[in-house]
Amino acid sequence: MSGLAVRRLSGALGAEIQGVDIAGDIDNIAIATMRNALSEHCILLFRDQKITPAQHIAFTERFGPLQELTLGSYLHADHPEIFVVSNKPVAGKPSDTRNTGRHWHTDMCYTPHPCRGSLLYALEVPPVGGDTVFANMQRAFDTLSDGMRAMIENLRAVHDLSRVPDFKNRDPEATRKIVADNPPVEQPLVWVHPDSGRKSLLLSEHITCRLAGMSDEESKPLIDYLIAHATRIKNTYRHQWRAGDLIFWDNRSVMHCAPGDYDMSDTANRRHMHRTTLAGPKDLLGTTA
Repeated sequence: MSGLAVRRLSGALGAEIQGVDIAGDIDNIAIATMRNALSEHCILLFRDQKITPAQHIAFTERFGPLQELTLGSYLHADHPEIFVVSNKPVAGKPSDTRNTGRHWHTDMCYTPHPCRGSLLYALEVPPVGGDTVFANMQRAFDTLSDGMRAMIENLRAVHDLSRVPDFKNRDPEATRKIVADNPPVEQPLVWVHPDSGRKSLLLSEHITCRLAGMSDEESKPLIDYLIAHATRIKNTYRHQWRAGDLIFWDNRSVMHCAPGDYDMSDTANRRHMHRTTLAGPKDLLGTTA
């Protein structure tokens, strides 16, 4: 494929891949270039894309097997490989995903095998706001003191999906099933990227509830410090979405947040997106807490 170019988005992380039509034929050399760019920059942006759900899925599969999703009503009716993130009403009721991602998180950290990556495609976006902010968790680990890195490197943390604050605003029956299907799990606090060998923090605000062998109260100061450190402005990139944008993030390198920086009571502020998910690495074995 000729014309493919990589342009950095910020000092902390991110690159735009230019000259790529996701709906077209993409050769293996171009895919390899994207893989290398993802390993280096942690997130990739593809602008001005016009893709169907089937094309979205097919592009994702060029990077590995898809994660089987079990979130029921949150999935696309015709393509269950796609998680629908939307504030558009569903059957006359508010969407359960209208507030998805309001807190800093690593996708599916509450499962034994957190996903490798996600590809989020914007179909409708508000005229102002609706941003997503990404934090470079490799940079966060690297910029800790030598003493802190040594102290935390072999710790494990408990991730508990039931701690998600927004669950109280969702359908009770659906959330009960999700929580029952995803009991608390222990993960390493620091994980190693299988491609680059770089170390990064594995955290999620609220969901990472304690360190293994410690109480919530004992764990909270350290967890809060690490999240605050990781999300400092100099470690982040804030993406202002345009319809047709697709962002591919390496879940092993970043944490992200959708801050809800727009008025959802205004029906003109539609934020409607499709997300595919790459299956998690089997070498990261979370254990039941």
